[in-house]
Amino acid sequence: MPRKSSSFIDLLFDAPWWVSLIVAAVVYLMIGHLLPSIETDNQLINMMFNAFAINAPYFAIFILFIAPFSYFNTRRKAKQLDNQKIIGTIRQLHWRNFEELVAEAYRRRGYRVTEGGYGADGGIDLELRKSNELILVQCKQWKTQKVGVNVVREMFGVLTASDADTVIIICSGRFTQQAEDFASDKSIQLIAGNELLSLVKDVQTSPKVESNKETLCPRCGSELVERQAKRGNNAGNTFLGCTNFPKCRFTQ
Repeated sequence: MPRKSSSFIDLLFDAPWWVSLIVAAVVYLMIGHLLPSIETDNQLINMMFNAFAINAPYFAIFILFIAPFSYFNTRRKAKQLDNQKIIGTIRQLHWRNFEELVAEAYRRRGYRVTEGGYGADGGIDLELRKSNELILVQCKQWKTQKVGVNVVREMFGVLTASDADTVIIICSGRFTQQAEDFASDKSIQLIAGNELLSLVKDVQTSPKVESNKETLCPRCGSELVERQAKRGNNAGNTFLGCTNFPKCRFTQ
C-alpha cells in the first residue's frame, strides 16, 4: 500500500520540539541572508529573493510556533505509554492512540519511527529504521476479533513488493492458529496482546504495567479485563472482572 504524503507541518508536529527550533533557524538564515546574497542577471528573481528576505522573520516565527505543540504532543505520547497498567486499558485505546503507543514503544527501543496516519484500517501504519534495517508495522486494534490469516497474507504481499527486511503485525488480542502457521517460516513477526504488554513494560520510564500473572483470574485462570460498574453503590467505578463470566464471577 503506498504511503500517504505528510505535510511539512505534520512532520514538524510529530517530531521532537527542538526540531522546530533548528528548522526555524535554518529557514531564517537561508531566506534572510543566503538568498539576498545571490545575484542573478534576472532582476525579477533578485526582487523575489529580497521580498523573501524581508519576510524571513515571519517564516521563522511561524515554525517556532509549532514547537510548543510538538513538545506537548511528545509528552502526551510518553505519558500514554507510561500510564498503561494492564492489557485491558490498551484494548480500550482508540485505534490512533494504539498506533501512537506502539510507535512510542519502538522509539524507546532505539528505532527511528515514521507514523503513517492512514486511517482505522490500512496496510503500513509505521516504518521502523535502525542502522540499515527497515521494518514495516501494521497495528490491528480489534477488541473482539482474532486477527486471521488473510491479514498476514496481505502483509506478506506488501513485504515481498517492498525493500523492507521484516513485517511486524501487532494486535491487542490474539491471532488465529492459521495466521501463526502462515507466518512461522517467513520474515513476519506476530505480536499479540500479552506480548505487546511485555513490550510496553520493558520500555516504560517508571514501570507501571502489572505482570501478566496479575491479570489472570486466580479461580479459573482466565484473563481479567477492566469493566465499569453500572449499578449499585459502586456505579461508575472500574474493576477487574473475569472473562469467563457468568461461569466465574471473580472480581478484583
